[in-house]
Amino acid sequence: MSHQPNDGVTLNGTLLPDDVVPNRTDPANTASNGPAALNEQTLGDYRSERSITRERAEEARPYDLVILSSFGGPEGQEDVIPFLRNVTAGRGIPDERLEEVATHYRANGGISPINEQNRALLAALQQALAERGPHIPITWANRNWKPYVKDVLAEAYENGHRNVLVLATSAYPGYSSCRQYREDYGMAIEQLGLEGRVHVGKIRQFFDVPGFSRAFADGLKDGLATVREQLAARDSGSLNPRLRIMFCTHSVPTSAANEAGPRGVNYEGGSAYVEKHLQVARAVLSLVRDEAPQLLQNVEWELVYQSRSGPPSMPWLEPDVNDALEALPTPANPAEDGEAPVEGVVLVPLGFVSDHMEVKWDLDTEALDTCERLGVVAVRTPTPGTHPAYVESLRRLIAERVENGVSADLRPERESVLAPSASGQYGWFDECEPDCCKPGRGAPKPVIAEYAAGADTAGSEEAPASRSGGCGSGGCCSH
Repeated sequence: MSHQPNDGVTLNGTLLPDDVVPNRTDPANTASNGPAALNEQTLGDYRSERSITRERAEEARPYDLVILSSFGGPEGQEDVIPFLRNVTAGRGIPDERLEEVATHYRANGGISPINEQNRALLAALQQALAERGPHIPITWANRNWKPYVKDVLAEAYENGHRNVLVLATSAYPGYSSCRQYREDYGMAIEQLGLEGRVHVGKIRQFFDVPGFSRAFADGLKDGLATVREQLAARDSGSLNPRLRIMFCTHSVPTSAANEAGPRGVNYEGGSAYVEKHLQVARAVLSLVRDEAPQLLQNVEWELVYQSRSGPPSMPWLEPDVNDALEALPTPANPAEDGEAPVEGVVLVPLGFVSDHMEVKWDLDTEALDTCERLGVVAVRTPTPGTHPAYVESLRRLIAERVENGVSADLRPERESVLAPSASGQYGWFDECEPDCCKPGRGAPKPVIAEYAAGADTAGSEEAPASRSGGCGSGGCCSH
């Protein structure tokens, strides 16, 4: 089993972080549900979510269909405005304003790369399941474009499927990345009148599975090597250039960041959303240190954000990646005190699972343009996409949950690059607490995969969606 050694776990259920190389993440721009930084001074008052003692794993069920569920995106110029209407439904945004934000899609022929990425991942998972099991069909659905969740679930029911398992293409805890998918299916069940007639479960958030970190680590090693090679070819380059790794993720409103994860515990960086990114960044860096330590010489790292939307008056997680780049001492923007410039940057899209529009535009276009203007050699590393280790981790997540006549001792054990919880189990929760990632505003919506203390539904044939949650203002992050 892949995880950090449990030696040194404190009584409050956590480990002091190993940053591997200097961590320059700005502690002043975080949410408030926990310490801005986790260190010996703040550890005493910190209660980790790993201290939660309840079981994290749901009993395996006879699932008969997996649905790969994603955000969706337009597939032509005529789709762009209808797609953006779906994304912003209920906010009263006129088409004229939507057209202003459609620039990224228009420049790409009205096509979002996310759909082709999902088709590729679907094919890779189909092959992996056919070769290594469990032998279960898998299909695809979207929140904001065809094929829609409601239509796919209706077709599944018509075809005789009664136990459906959802695999959302978002790795981290948060409203838009987890709870909103649970609402998508809860509402579809209600609208189709399928309460009590179909069970829909959801695979846990998978930020900590080994294949996720492995995919990023492989990309980071290549990225660091490429930057070093390009700098070495420069006549003006230094012999030991200073490099910065920027782990990039989608920003969310500070209010949504505060609401992420189970309540009653603390999170490094003030949010479960922030903390889990920091933990994965360290796991990625640990792999690089173990396999190519020379690449980390004179390297620092930080967590930065991108793709914010909404009014300027609403606080979101910061700094934006471009602002963070501008703040660096660089060849074109030297420090007044003579601090050595950062000559190379590696952008790691840690919050994203595929190279969709927000990666292609915000990083490949805007951030790399900023680097060029600052005289910095920079590369953007790949997202997991269909990396073999990532696909294998997703296959194992499915195998954990699917009964299919396989005894418990033959199903994969839960894997994590992090230490186990107080329950002794690894990983995030298969079923979420009623208030997990629940916004403080908005009308209640039905959800799937909600934990009910003392309830024993694992053996039941059917279970309705639970009633909880709300729309909130979690933005439109499409991880």
